[in-house]
This record gives sequence, structure tokens and C-alpha cells, in this order.
Amino acid sequence: MKIKRLLNKPLLLFTLATGAAIPLAQAQTTPPAATVTVKIDVPESMRAAPFNVDRFATVPKDFSLEVYARVSGVRFMAVAPNGDLFASVPGESDNKIKLIRANENGTVQDFDYATGLQHPHDIVFHQIGDIQYMYVAEKNQISRFVYKEGETRAGAREVIISNLPDESLPELKGNYGHVLKNIAIDSNHKIYVSIASTCNACEADTKSDPKRGAIYQYNADGSNRRLFAEGIRNAEGLAFLPGTNELWVVGNNRDWIPYPHNDNTGRYGQVLQAYVDNNPPEIFTKVRDGGNYGWPFCNPDGSQGMNNMPYNKDYDTNKDGEVDCDEMDRATKGIAAHSAPLGLIFTQGTQMPQLYRNGAIVALHGSWNRDKKTGYKVIYYPWNSQTQTPGDHIDLVGGFLNSDSTVAYARPVDVAVGTDGSLFISDDATKSIYRLTYSGPVASAKNDELERALTIYPVPAEGDLKIALNGLKSKEVRITMTNAQSANVVDETRAISSGENNLLVDTSKLANGVYFLSIFSDGARVVRRVVVRNK
Repeated sequence: MKIKRLLNKPLLLFTLATGAAIPLAQAQTTPPAATVTVKIDVPESMRAAPFNVDRFATVPKDFSLEVYARVSGVRFMAVAPNGDLFASVPGESDNKIKLIRANENGTVQDFDYATGLQHPHDIVFHQIGDIQYMYVAEKNQISRFVYKEGETRAGAREVIISNLPDESLPELKGNYGHVLKNIAIDSNHKIYVSIASTCNACEADTKSDPKRGAIYQYNADGSNRRLFAEGIRNAEGLAFLPGTNELWVVGNNRDWIPYPHNDNTGRYGQVLQAYVDNNPPEIFTKVRDGGNYGWPFCNPDGSQGMNNMPYNKDYDTNKDGEVDCDEMDRATKGIAAHSAPLGLIFTQGTQMPQLYRNGAIVALHGSWNRDKKTGYKVIYYPWNSQTQTPGDHIDLVGGFLNSDSTVAYARPVDVAVGTDGSLFISDDATKSIYRLTYSGPVASAKNDELERALTIYPVPAEGDLKIALNGLKSKEVRITMTNAQSANVVDETRAISSGENNLLVDTSKLANGVYFLSIFSDGARVVRRVVVRNK
């Protein structure tokens, strides 16, 4: 199985009011979503752009988010059995696996664990007998290293699968849009390799050898290749449902899709932004041995909902219906079109906080060809233990996309859960790895006190913003307002009494728009979104 675990740091677990842990036997529990805006904690040594100014995110109550490491080109991650974090860097010049290790004093060290690779991407730890291996998916091959706990430099590399397709193929003429490979390994030591498409929608990939837009199965030593499933344009995240050999993937579907319905609207065959924006959905699905999931001939139709979606014929490749879309395997779940789901993990058997310990987490890299951007967040699917299927997702980490969905400062790639229950999130836009940590009700008591004491009005603010604080024990508060460019336009410290306090913040000279208002008091911090609308 794929080990996605993290570093040791004591973590509290969600409990009921009685203190009893919530049982996993229930059919499905939907935990709290990301509704609280927090300032991302950034160590001073990591405050290069874009963290040279304050940045904010949304997380569930009682969670915090920090920048754990800065790694240029970071993509997929995995955690070794001893808790060390590894990350792939498939850059034009780097092409390495980085080891990132926390020191006892809280600082972080990184090492070039393996170098000279061919665009390394996915990483999987897997034990066969007494030997612990690290498997690495490179663009044209699958390699493995014998892993020794605590080492900072890899030993000899063994290439077990070679000659995977890349841009060097003569017919591709140097172009391969999705050349990076992803892998998973089941309990029978079978390797599953995602060979993604070279194109947006093309029949040639279905006739190549090996097929592209497909998943192949191999023995753990690279022998006995066979086609496992096809019709999946770009399966990035591959993972097995814990306790089973059921393969699940998230997949990226095509772009610039023509309107597929030959109706009386006059739009048939046209590429219309209004239709492209929401079609076709991306997918999160269980993959059947021998299955075909439609691409490039059939596209899922989410117009009636995102569960078990039917297919529409692709206008470019299947206008006449030569391929029967009714015969295709339907995806389990749809995800908003162009969200670009990449990393996928399951949380069963991890030390995630209890309410998040029975589901799947997906990193959405974000859209590039949608009129209003979507994605740019991490989502959680609660799992139905009776049907063994995902429920409706909630946002787990968001706020990277601005309020009018036009600009995002971060792009999540992959996620990894650790032995401490915290969550790492890689981000190739900010060249960072974040750590999401649950602080628990003890740590949040001061925040709750500040929340109860705080009233802000009017919203929108016009001239002055009024802040009422009632019953705080601290003697002063710090007030900041941060604009859309993450610059602090207000930063004031005010003395307060233990009774009622009514503070005015002059907003008359601020530009109209959305701001983050932060109130700091005695180690607590509350962040609110406020609107300034001056005449």
C-alpha cells in the first residue's frame, strides 16, 4: 500500500462531550468543513515571496496552517515508516527526491536523497518480505531503492520497468502533455502504473502500445505487464481503499469541449465558454479490472448530479456514436470541471483527528481555462462504511482563491497524513509544503473567548469600522487590516479595559473592496472578512 504519513508531533483527537471517541462503525459522518479564516504561520527563514506578506487560508475550527518547508518544484509526497517526509522535484534541472526532516528544536533540514532521475513524480513505500523499498515513478520508467531507516542518501537505483512512453517517441515529436507517471502497489505486490494521455482528446492514444490514457498492472519486479483499465485521460492520484485491493483514482478530463447535443439551440459542435466552464466533470472513481471510463470518445455528464454520471458522445472523436457510451463504466463521483484533482489519499487507519479518519482527501490543483477559476483547495470525502463509497465532499483547506475567483496564490498538488495526524500539502505555485494541525479545544479556548467578546459593524464599513469588545481580560489588542495584495493597511495596538470597549478604525482612506481584519489578544487571534464601501 502507499504510505502517506507524517512526522511525530503530539496531536489531540476529536471526542464527544463525554470524552469518548466517535466510533468508526457508523455509516457516515460529515465533519466540520473549512469555515474559519486563519493567517498562515510562516517561519522567518521562509518568508520569501509570496509569504513576504501575510497570507490567509480557510480551515475547520480548531485547526492551524503553517508553512513547513520551501521546496522549489515540489510535487508528490510520501512518508517513510520512521516518519521522514519525501517529496519529488521533477524540474528541468533538479530531477530529484528530497528528504525533509524535522529536528528536535523545531527547525527543518532537507537533503537530496536521490538525484539524476528522469522527471520523478510519484513515490510509494512498499515492503516485500523483510525488505522495505521506495518505488519512484519517473517519466519513462519505474525505479526502486532499498530503503534503510534514517538514511539521508539513497543507495543503488534498480530500474524495474523501462521504456514507458515519453516525449522521445518519434510520433510525438517532442510533445507529451501529461508525461509524468503515477503508481500504486496492492497487498499482492502488484504495481499499477498510470500512463496518461499525450493530448486533449485523440484516438491515437487508444491505439498505441502501451495504450495511453490507461492503467497497467505489473508484478513488483516489473514483469508480466497487462492492461488493467483504460479510458482515463490523466489519472494522477492512485490509492487503494485500506483493507482492500480496490483501486481508486482521481482523473483530469478534457478541455475545450464542443457542445455535444444536436438540439434546436444551434450550438451543436460549437466550443462555448459557458458550456466549457462546467463540462466535463473531473472524476473520483473506483477502477474495475477491465474497465473503460470513456475517454476520448465519451464524456461524463454532470448536469443531473455528480453521482454515477451518464455519458455524452464526444463531438470531436465520436460524433456518429461508433463507440457506444452506454457500455462505458460510470465514474463513482464527479468533481467540478477543470478543478484538476491530483493527490489522493485515504485516511482510514491514520492518526487524523477522529472525525476525519474515515474518508478520502483530494488536492485540487485548480483550473486554467475556466471563465471563473475553480479548485485551488483541498477537499475531504466522508466515507460510507456500509456502501464503501464516498459521500459529498467538504472543503478541508481553502481560501487560496480570491473572492471574485480570478486569482489564486497557491495550487495544491498532493497530500500526506502522518503518524501524528497532521496533514502535509504540497504547493508548486508557492514552492511550499504546508502542515495542517489540529490544536484541540484547549488551545482554542482563548480564540472562543475572543470570538464571543467581539462584534464588528457596520458591514460593509463606510468611513469608520466599529469594533466592540466586551469582557476580555487582556489589557490591549492589536488590530490589522490586510488588503487583497496581502499588505497590512492598518496595524494598530489599542489599550482596552475589562469591561465594554468600543473602538473605531478609520477606513475612509481605504480603497473599496474586501479586507481581512485580524484581532490579536493574549495569544488568541480572530480573523474576519470585512467589506469597505466608501462613497
